[in-house]
Amino acid sequence: MLYYLFRFLEQYGVPGSGMWSYISFRSLLALMLALVISAWFGEYFIKWMKRHRISEEQRDASIDPFGVQKVGVPSMGGIIIIVSILVPCLLLGRLRNIYMILMLVSTVWLGLLGFLDDYIKIFKHNKEGLAGRYKIVGQVLLGLMVGVTLYLSPDATIRENIELQRTGQVTQVVHKSEAVKSTKTTIPFVKNNNFDYAELVSWCGRYKTQAGWIVFVLITVLVITSVSNGANLNDGMDGMAAGNSAIICIALGILAYVSSHIEYAAYLNIMYVPGSQELVIFICAMVGALIGFLWYNAFPAQIFMGDTGSLTIGGVIAVLAIIIHKELLVPILCGIFLIESLSVILQVEFFKWGKRKGVKQRLFKRTPIHDNFRVLPSQLDPQCRYVLRNWPRGAWHESKITVRFWIATILLAALTIITLKIR
Repeated sequence: MLYYLFRFLEQYGVPGSGMWSYISFRSLLALMLALVISAWFGEYFIKWMKRHRISEEQRDASIDPFGVQKVGVPSMGGIIIIVSILVPCLLLGRLRNIYMILMLVSTVWLGLLGFLDDYIKIFKHNKEGLAGRYKIVGQVLLGLMVGVTLYLSPDATIRENIELQRTGQVTQVVHKSEAVKSTKTTIPFVKNNNFDYAELVSWCGRYKTQAGWIVFVLITVLVITSVSNGANLNDGMDGMAAGNSAIICIALGILAYVSSHIEYAAYLNIMYVPGSQELVIFICAMVGALIGFLWYNAFPAQIFMGDTGSLTIGGVIAVLAIIIHKELLVPILCGIFLIESLSVILQVEFFKWGKRKGVKQRLFKRTPIHDNFRVLPSQLDPQCRYVLRNWPRGAWHESKITVRFWIATILLAALTIITLKIR
């Protein structure tokens, strides 16, 4: 809203109003505003939750080798994050931009889905929360909405990068002059790094473009569902999900900015996505909200984000990657989320396989994988065979696990950006 106000005032020569046309100014302002709102609102929200004794049943000290007790800590802290994202975006963003609209709708949609899950856990005293199938349905519906919107909206376009060979073996990259609808995406480690989903269904003949959009929508659903659930699984230690997500968002912010700048896009030989600069404002607001939330969520946590936060964070990260056509980089960028999900899947399947043979067995000491590092051998079931019983030796404190996962995410974020030049 303020963007349109100051653009109006600029016509009358009001000093300083011209700054609001700069993405860098609005983005940094969004980051600072989100951080302040998160820190300020967080304090009052925590006090209100404690005053009304609203907390989720958490683990007690008996299952933690360091005797850390987590009982009576308020949950649903994702509300702090969501409010801290929405307010700066509504004030500083261009609300007619299709990408900003998609991000705001995605945030509210997933926030409501996660809130419903936390509500059932806390107020209905049901540890299972919202049934998994309903979460999946909600994520799938969002994926369909995002995919179909990008297909139908005339504003959701790209300008494809083209390599032109010049004399002296110097390669110049330019972009097509016409912005078009496209099912192309960026694929890592390949010289000609544009991949068209329509090529997967080339057997459809003259209908391959339409079939390509169907594939794109299905990929969108898969990415949103996977990353949202991966972030949800990663939210198991103080500061873990918030810190990892902030790092991932910084990398996405860099990718969104270069994708929206035609000269940087040409230098990196990637698609130019007109209008995607507004995503930088959303991402900066999200980073500020997560950092402000860490003020209270760092060990020892005063509040947990709950599914209200984790489902939302993962989902919007996926939507951001899809909009800038970088969804195939997600397995690298969100590698921690991927490993968390795979560890749970492998643990369940390995246990079932052993059960069919009449053997009680597990692959890891505990899953998701971050829990594997804080379990002592003495805490394990003596009747069960563990493949990785002695990995790691001893147990790590959860603050050390969290920081080491952050470091791994920083390396993965750097690798994701480097892939744009490694071909």
